[in-house]
Amino acid sequence: MLVLFTDYGWQDPYVGQMKAVLAVRAPGVPVIDLLHAVPDFNSHAGAHLLAAMCHDLPAGAVVLAVVDPGVGGPRDAVVVEADGRYYVGPDNGLLSVLAGRAQSARIWRIDWRPRDLSTSFHGRDLFAPVAACLAAGPFPADKLTALAALHVKFDTAELPRILYIDHYGNAWTGIRGELFAPDGQFEVKGCVLPWRRVFSEAAKDELFWHVNSCGLVELSVPRASAAAKLALQVGDLVRLVGEKADLLH
Repeated sequence: MLVLFTDYGWQDPYVGQMKAVLAVRAPGVPVIDLLHAVPDFNSHAGAHLLAAMCHDLPAGAVVLAVVDPGVGGPRDAVVVEADGRYYVGPDNGLLSVLAGRAQSARIWRIDWRPRDLSTSFHGRDLFAPVAACLAAGPFPADKLTALAALHVKFDTAELPRILYIDHYGNAWTGIRGELFAPDGQFEVKGCVLPWRRVFSEAAKDELFWHVNSCGLVELSVPRASAAAKLALQVGDLVRLVGEKADLLH
């Protein structure tokens, strides 16, 4: 299984071009589009989203993760094996949260460079071929060098910011909800939101938080946009109030 996670969006040719490479180099391997709407250029948000979204993938899955504003620069290209899944992408922090939270992890630098490597599209020209080798075999040992650690590492603790806003207007945070439900309250933009287990338990037009399907604290309102009601943007701070407030500081 090949799983794609990028900030490429759907309106440009980049996803299609990358999938064309995968189809040639890993024919017959299923390709899953996990997310192509990671906030643009935001490897920090992407790192926490990736860690939340991939923990249920089967062993052996290969995740091609590209949020790479430094493409063509000095950042390394890497493969991370974390708890039996492989991740291919830039060493810019994007893979560091899942690696740091994993029970076991191995890291390799991608030394191989194709003859026709572009300066601006390593997702297609570098990461996709390596991901295809990992998914279809054989393991590309001749293209890799083992590393002791990633060069860029983000804090693996909870990130109390808005990371992603879906098309319904639900605002995902970088906070794992299992630590705070059901007795926590979160404040954003001066509004304190109570916990509700599901949407149907919230009153009409009530802003609330719940634990979403990826295990993250999500700010919502029934049948409306929490982001619109609170004028939320990616990067906005979220504060925990009450007895557990110290857990986010």
